[in-house]
Formats: sequence, structure tokens, C-alpha cells
Amino acid sequence: MLDTIKLTLITFSLILFAGCAEQNNMNHQTEAENADFYELVTVLHPTMGSQAEGVVRFYQTDEGIRVVAEISQLEPNSAHGFHIHEFGDCTAPDGTSAGGHFDPHDQPHAGPEDDERHVGDMGNLVADENGIADIDYVDPVLSFTGEDSILGRGVIVHAGEDDLESQPTGDAGARLACGVIGVAQSE
Repeated sequence: MLDTIKLTLITFSLILFAGCAEQNNMNHQTEAENADFYELVTVLHPTMGSQAEGVVRFYQTDEGIRVVAEISQLEPNSAHGFHIHEFGDCTAPDGTSAGGHFDPHDQPHAGPEDDERHVGDMGNLVADENGIADIDYVDPVLSFTGEDSILGRGVIVHAGEDDLESQPTGDAGARLACGVIGVAQSE
């Protein structure tokens, strides 16, 4: 009898906890969907053994999300995979705590122009002779709201070039820099 009561209480507690967690998730999504912001920002910090750093800005436009980035301390004249990862967690020294590419629709890895791709697939950054990479393009897949929201996710710059084909990551190698996407202060 006592075991039945304990089991009932545990089951009830788990159901209550699951309901609270779902309500919290719904509240977070509602807050993001109702947010009045048009710019997100990421400050990239080097992972252990790297010096790569930079800033990535995301702007809401009528055509999609404009991605503007400048990354420095990269190997000169080289390409580097550039992705949004599933977690905004850069606590691991090698950046692996950011998880895999952000892929809420279970799509194959591809390039940013492909119809079927991870939401987080942003292609490659190409460093100049000074090891600086600039990028400025509009991505129609990225979003600030809903299940495709990039808010709170991680941005990773990889050591090697993304071949835009190899599954599931593009064979871009180690993680050189990691940053978390947050709401930018309005100017």
C-alpha cells in the first residue's frame, strides 16, 4: 500500500514537472515571438589554443536575416566553416559544448544557398592575407522567432573549410572560436 502511494506521488510529480517545463518553454517562445528587437549579436572568443575572435551581427530585414561578421586571427588566405550550433554554451575549452549544427528540421548538411540544409549552415568565411574574414549576406532561412529562432544559440568558426557535402558537419575540423547569440542594444 505504501509503495503504491509513493509510486502515485512520484508519477504525479513527474507529470507536474513536465507540465511546468513545457509551460516555461512556451513562455520563452512567446516572449521571443513578441520581442521588439531587430538586431542580435555574437562576440566570438577563441577556443583553447586558438586566437580567432570577432563579432557577428544579425539584422532583421524584409528579405530574411542579414549576417554581418568580421573575424580576425585566422590563418591567412584560408576558408573556415561558419555555423550556428544548437546550444549557446561555450564552456568547453574546445567549443564542443555548443553541440552540433542547429538543425530543427532534420535536414542534411549543405551550403547556405541550398533548399535542404541545417538552419545553422552559413557556409565558409574566407580570410584575407592578414587573417581577417568579412561576410555580409542575407539568409532567408534564419529567424529570430519560432522553432528556427537563432536567439541563444552558439556560433562556431572552424579551423578548416566546410566542403558543404560531408554529413553531418562538412568536415570543417576543430572549433577555433565560439560565441552566444544575444539581443543587441538598440542604437
